[in-house]
Amino acid sequence: MFIPIILGTGRRGSNSEKIAEFVLEEAKNYGLEALIVNPRDWLNSPFTGEMNEEKRNKLSEIFNKAQGFIIVSPEYNHSFPGELKLLLDNFYEEYSHKPVGICGVSVGKLGGSRMVEQLRLVCIELSMIPLRNAVYFSDVKNFENEKEDYKKFLKILFDELKYYIEKLSRD
Repeated sequence: MFIPIILGTGRRGSNSEKIAEFVLEEAKNYGLEALIVNPRDWLNSPFTGEMNEEKRNKLSEIFNKAQGFIIVSPEYNHSFPGELKLLLDNFYEEYSHKPVGICGVSVGKLGGSRMVEQLRLVCIELSMIPLRNAVYFSDVKNFENEKEDYKKFLKILFDELKYYIEKLSRD
């Protein structure tokens, strides 16, 4: 199963980037084929979401091949970063009827929960199927102390993602 992990921010050295690397490692350990899609590698302008045609076609190819998605994003001011929205808005058919798991990242105690709730609405509008279970990475400055617990939460997310991929592929 091929699952792109879409990073919600292109900021270098962000906590979300570290978490996305951890999610990637765990996805591979679970048996998923995965890669990280970082907005800074695809958007020409972080202010307009503009993509050159070559990059857009390549990312479209990656997203078309995907059987589902995972989004790892920080919470900025009770929502998700604009660059994530700009990246998502460049595509539509590529997401259609594919499941998406969401991982919230926060230095606070809520683990990006407000971002997750808002992002679910956008995913529905893009015809994605948001999973019920999300993973909330809270207090990420102390992430190393909680790694084993997060592995358990990610397994639940991966199991649900796999379930939907298998059900949807029967059609």
